[in-house]
Amino acid sequence: MKKATVVIPNYNGKNFLYPCMEALRRQTYTDFEVLIVDNGSSDGSPELIREMEGSFPFPVKGIFLSENTGFSGAVNAGIGAASGEYVVLLNNDTEAEPGYLEALCRELNADREGRVFAVTPKMIQLYHKDLLDDAGDGYNLLGWGFQRGVGQPVTAKAYNRRRQVFSACAGAAAYRRELLLKLALPGTSRDPECFDLQHFAYLEDIDLSYRARIRGYRILYCPEAEVYHVGSGTSGSRYNAFKVRLAARNNVYLNYKNMPLLQLLINLPGILLGVLIKQLFFLRIGFGKEYGKGFLEGLRTLPACRKVPFSWKNLPHYAAIELRLLADTFSYAGDFLRRRLQKKEEQERS
Repeated sequence: MKKATVVIPNYNGKNFLYPCMEALRRQTYTDFEVLIVDNGSSDGSPELIREMEGSFPFPVKGIFLSENTGFSGAVNAGIGAASGEYVVLLNNDTEAEPGYLEALCRELNADREGRVFAVTPKMIQLYHKDLLDDAGDGYNLLGWGFQRGVGQPVTAKAYNRRRQVFSACAGAAAYRRELLLKLALPGTSRDPECFDLQHFAYLEDIDLSYRARIRGYRILYCPEAEVYHVGSGTSGSRYNAFKVRLAARNNVYLNYKNMPLLQLLINLPGILLGVLIKQLFFLRIGFGKEYGKGFLEGLRTLPACRKVPFSWKNLPHYAAIELRLLADTFSYAGDFLRRRLQKKEEQERS
């Protein structure tokens, strides 16, 4: 039995798998196994995964699903089959630095009380290695999930400090398996439904982290754990019709499921403002129809959501979440202004 299980979800990502696995071969931490969960790929991925079994110095096993169950379905299958105390979720379009797993597991090992739910690494843009991709995920009063530090220099001091963040990015984060199972949603799925199957893909990691925060668990950002990330390796682009629609729909689910009525009413003006701003943004770039469809689909299918039961004992945690939403609003604004200034400077230089 290995200490950590690395779960790699894959859907038609054959070209990414070898670089991802070779980076794991170079890890300084060796007490891990790898589960590659194939989501019904048609690009030859299953054959390649079978070739990889037994070809690495660590155990490798393929799990082959008959259809695309989305990110949520794939990683749930991996979590269900994992034997490690820690579960590391790793996108197929990543290449981890040698000390990546060691740094993540060191943080979890140091938490003797078991209150750290997840540790998220410093994600760096693979094709622009001087720029950050994600320094932990935030969530603000507009109802927007966002990547902290995206587009900022990797040397920026603000993103080279260990700190708590709202959410771990499930593209490369380590989780305590015991707590994942504890937070699993009730349902009829064969595998533990840690990530909500209703989400399919997008914002499912923030939804899970929100549930963990309601219970008072912490989520840490570890800048010593570095991983390079292509980004949108499966969907193919930062914005596309499928991604915009699902993200808009899942945003509705995220707020409704996790906020008790009073918190939802308090935050509703900001959330509606956030919806309006995003609708206008997507109209401008040609995806306004898809965003509107996703938002309306979310409202229409709300009865199917499994809302987190409210408990008075979690009231201090809800208050802490509200303060974090406020802090992340300023954090997002700061990141946005820095990106605008950088863009202006680049335009002036050119």
